[in-house]
Amino acid sequence: MRRIRCAIYTRKSSEEGLDQDFNSLDAQREACAAYIASQRHEGWYLLPERYDDGGISGGTLDRPALTRLMQAIRDRRVDRIVVYKIDRLTRSLSDFAKLVETLEAAEASFVSVTQSFNTATSMGRLTLNMLLSFAQFEREVTAERIRDKIAASKRKGLWMGGTVPLGYRAEGRSLEIDATEAKTVRTLYDLYRTHGCLHETRLQAVALGLRSRRRERADGRTVGGLAFSRGHLHHILTNPIYAGRIRHKGEVHEGQHPALIDPALWESVQEQLQDQATQPRGGTRKTAPSPLIGRLFDETGDRLTPSHSRKGGKRLRYYVSRRLITGRSKDHPDAWRLPAAPLERMLTDLIQAHLSAPQTAARLLQDQPAATLASASEKLAARTGDANPLSLIDRVDLRPGALTVQLQPKAVAELAGCIPDDLHPKSLRIEAPFQTRRRGVEIKLHLGDAPPNIDQTLIRNIIKARGWLTGILAGESIAGIASADGTSPRRIKDLLPLALLAPHLLETIAKGTQPPALTTDYLVKTGLPPLWADQIKHVADL
Repeated sequence: MRRIRCAIYTRKSSEEGLDQDFNSLDAQREACAAYIASQRHEGWYLLPERYDDGGISGGTLDRPALTRLMQAIRDRRVDRIVVYKIDRLTRSLSDFAKLVETLEAAEASFVSVTQSFNTATSMGRLTLNMLLSFAQFEREVTAERIRDKIAASKRKGLWMGGTVPLGYRAEGRSLEIDATEAKTVRTLYDLYRTHGCLHETRLQAVALGLRSRRRERADGRTVGGLAFSRGHLHHILTNPIYAGRIRHKGEVHEGQHPALIDPALWESVQEQLQDQATQPRGGTRKTAPSPLIGRLFDETGDRLTPSHSRKGGKRLRYYVSRRLITGRSKDHPDAWRLPAAPLERMLTDLIQAHLSAPQTAARLLQDQPAATLASASEKLAARTGDANPLSLIDRVDLRPGALTVQLQPKAVAELAGCIPDDLHPKSLRIEAPFQTRRRGVEIKLHLGDAPPNIDQTLIRNIIKARGWLTGILAGESIAGIASADGTSPRRIKDLLPLALLAPHLLETIAKGTQPPALTTDYLVKTGLPPLWADQIKHVADL
């Protein structure tokens, strides 16, 4: 009788429970040994060498014990592999094909003691292929569930593991600030804010002796504790985790961990990094700052953050609601996107007018003697023109139709030559009507009621259309009118309906009080009903 040399292979995905006297690997081996003993009449006998992989996933063939076992198969020292279940050997159909190829080349096979088949027969291989297909499907579905769970947890702001960022330590599903490392991170942010250059920041960090976290691996090797590289610095400066947020696949969510860096400072650093990234190599261009960063909020409490675009080589700055950047604008279609320069000029004019008004000193120092009021009024009048009004702002709140500016007590007190406690809180608050008027993609900002928007282009086109209609009624052809006016017949046909606008609409267009959307392009593309009453109703819905 031919003797069949059997080797038992055992595996467990996690290390949990492996330190017990009798663990999962022992249980698998005991069951396999009993099965081999039951086949002694067929010539089976157990080899003494153990092949155990504890704490290793079945999704890979890179396992120490399995590698030794397959080498023994190639050396023809093993005739049959015995496993408790086939997924202990592999969960991947492609990996199984590689193993079977090696087994067949060595005229070996394997047996599962809890699933009655062996690969020495064609029916056993067919059954095994079917079972492995389902095992792989189950593995992929499980992986999808895990990915979905991680995504849902990160949307709730939970920490889902991975390398803990410098400055934090993991506490369950959240992060806690590590006081010692936090100093290093804050220093790096301060250095970049001061120098505005990653290269110079790296040099200064080296000079200060700042180092990355020193970690000891399971194999005893020590990693980290090195000077920060430029790439590592960029990663730290752009990581939203430090602003109290969690990033997942391009989206950023509010985290449940404390912010190590003030969100306004973090946003400012991102603006600096963006400006540096768009700086031409070797150029000397100075980028425009965003003085309202971290101090501008909309009616939902969302902070407006600096952004920019480029048109014709010119850099255009904006302040946009942060939900536009984080991808939540679908839930908030009322998000703001305001041109930065006009907004800053408007606030500058508003604050200067408020502080230079004769009655402002009296409102600021309501309970102070007359001499103090006179002195404060003189100082405000003299100093307001030299001060930067935007630096006096503590917070600006925007809402449809109005804005509120809250001034910093300390800064205003310095201008008035008094102490902050002397200032009346209500006098530091400025309320003003605020209007936006959109023309295409362009937005214009106005304090108070927006001025009339007289569309000269629309008025000229209406006059042309009425003149063309008069000529057509007199018997002239459209082709003849087009040739005489140097235009095309198609253009005449497009604009002719403007000659038939209702008198009420003509009056509002002449005054500039028509809806901003009522333009020549709109009328040409959509047209208006022929009846005047229907025209007026249609425009009222714009």
